[in-house]
Amino acid sequence: MAIESVAFLLVLIVAFALFAWNIRKLVGYLKLGKEDDRFNNPGKRLGRVLRIAFGQTKLLREPLSGILHFLIFWGFVVLLSAVVESIGEGIMPGFSFSFLGPLYGPLVFLQDLVGLLVVIAVLISLYRRIFAPPERLDVEGHAKWDAVFVLVLILVVMVTMFGQNATRMLLWHGSSNEYRFVSAVVARMMPGATPGSIETWFHIFFWGHMLAVLGFMNYLPYSKHLHVITSVPNVYLSQLGPTGSLRPIDLMDEALAKYGATDIEDFTWKQLLDGYTCTECGRCTSACPANTTGKLLNPKQIIVQLRARTLEKAPLLAGKAGSEQNGDREKVLSNELLHNYITEQELWACTTCMACVQECPVMIEHVDAIVDLRRGLVLNESQFPEELKTAFSNLERNFTPWGFGHASRADWAEGLDVPVMADVRKTDLLFWVGCAGSYDARYKNVSKAFVRLLKMAGVDFAILGGEEKCNGDPARRMGNEYLAQSLITENVAVLEKYQFNRIVVTCPHCLQSLGKEYRQFGGNYTVVHHSTLVKELVDQGRLTLPAEQKSTIVFHDPCYLGRYNDEYDAPRALLDGVHGARRVEMERTRDRSFCCGAGGGRMWMEETEGKRINVERIEEALKTNPDVVSTGCPFCMTMLVDGLKEKEASEKVEVKDIAEILLEAAG
Repeated sequence: MAIESVAFLLVLIVAFALFAWNIRKLVGYLKLGKEDDRFNNPGKRLGRVLRIAFGQTKLLREPLSGILHFLIFWGFVVLLSAVVESIGEGIMPGFSFSFLGPLYGPLVFLQDLVGLLVVIAVLISLYRRIFAPPERLDVEGHAKWDAVFVLVLILVVMVTMFGQNATRMLLWHGSSNEYRFVSAVVARMMPGATPGSIETWFHIFFWGHMLAVLGFMNYLPYSKHLHVITSVPNVYLSQLGPTGSLRPIDLMDEALAKYGATDIEDFTWKQLLDGYTCTECGRCTSACPANTTGKLLNPKQIIVQLRARTLEKAPLLAGKAGSEQNGDREKVLSNELLHNYITEQELWACTTCMACVQECPVMIEHVDAIVDLRRGLVLNESQFPEELKTAFSNLERNFTPWGFGHASRADWAEGLDVPVMADVRKTDLLFWVGCAGSYDARYKNVSKAFVRLLKMAGVDFAILGGEEKCNGDPARRMGNEYLAQSLITENVAVLEKYQFNRIVVTCPHCLQSLGKEYRQFGGNYTVVHHSTLVKELVDQGRLTLPAEQKSTIVFHDPCYLGRYNDEYDAPRALLDGVHGARRVEMERTRDRSFCCGAGGGRMWMEETEGKRINVERIEEALKTNPDVVSTGCPFCMTMLVDGLKEKEASEKVEVKDIAEILLEAAG
């Protein structure tokens, strides 16, 4: 074996050994996290990888940056064959994939074509990063120059590949030369060069190419571009269960010394992997309603800080480093992710709207991490905003976040002749009214309107009346898992007494909780939103909409109806069926809808930081010049009504629930 081949083989062994050592170290840190089964249903997981990781569907939601990343990503995939061929050539001079016969020509053509596209994509990306960064990427310091360095490395890999191919073509005229159309152009740019100088350039390009590839590989574990390695596994391991369902705490586990999370060892290994995988692209932050309106919360930074804390503390917990490598060992161990890295102010600004999760191209689960940290504050430290003391107290005493007595829960139904489950015991449809539908002065009208629609359609239904309690969602999102589980188990016990086929709700938060999260506590129910049910009744001809309403209606998508439960079409189909009505859309709509600001317990907290989220949303609605802003959520209704008052537009524009509009259309 030639001396150069031996030298190359040694470099190769050292590079891969160093890479393996770093990866083994990072995997070891993940073992410090709690258990989390993410290996079920491999077929569905593989399909998600093909669609999101390889199809880049989430990245392509932003066309320009998505296409650039698509080209660079697939450049890595396709040009892996060129890298492997170069490695073979370094070990055995003259090696190539020419043994593939007729397939070799198309392969090298594809390599040149993809290489050219990658060069173009990298040059455009470099220009954007340095001279015209999007607002979400307009950052200084390490993150910016780390990205620039990686793009330059990729450019070096591409240029040296073409140089290597071009000089090889000049030295050895192979049968595949006519397929390397880009390399052929590069070769023609080297006229008059002697065979000796060409051979020298070949070796320069070869070593430059391989050192750039191996250097890039070993730089990844120290860079935010670690996602090149972790993104595909992270997509594969992402949550397959119901969207947005929180992981329960086993409150009966006597071995638990801490509830929720305050530091890295309280998270699952998958949540620590999320930290490794963050690309720092800022898509989550640009979609976050809290950040958009000037709050401190930055979903990207939550995950970045989780990674930073992992890399700081995990070596000490794993016994892999001493204080001389990690600063003051005792100080590092005495600090916590909560408070020292992430503040309470950030956590309580979250509306749990799931926009960050929706936009993340690598399936990071930001909301779960935020709620776990809230649990750490509430359950371990009894730290939460002053306003929540009243909400928690009301939930404990009256089973509603508002200050109403439980005895009046069914008063809204007086005079409507609404059947109660305690009397009928069995029904086709159980109408879960919810706290807002039972107590809120404005939303009680929605409950009444929906009941009238059910009666017009001849639906067999009943309510729980005084046996119904808050579904537990507010307490759960606010971090009070103990209180939430108390309410959930009590409600499940009540529901198990009766027979019904489905539950219908007018509140998407009830839809999420009863339909998805009650399963964790033995309550397996089919739950539908009232807009979905009313559409069924209209489609079946059991409800007709003869009355004309000449109005312009804009629909606001509730986060818990849309992003959590994927219902976008039923409300729009109903509005489109109203004679004389003209439906319009806001700029941010459907799965990109902008939150009203009330989710995640924000309904019971004052908004004192930045611009009010509901004002931002109502301003967007008013740009469509509507007569009616429609929605299908009590929280959204309250926030939109308040927004109209803030903008002094209440006399010109109304906020109506789908049920109210449909009742008017039904005459």
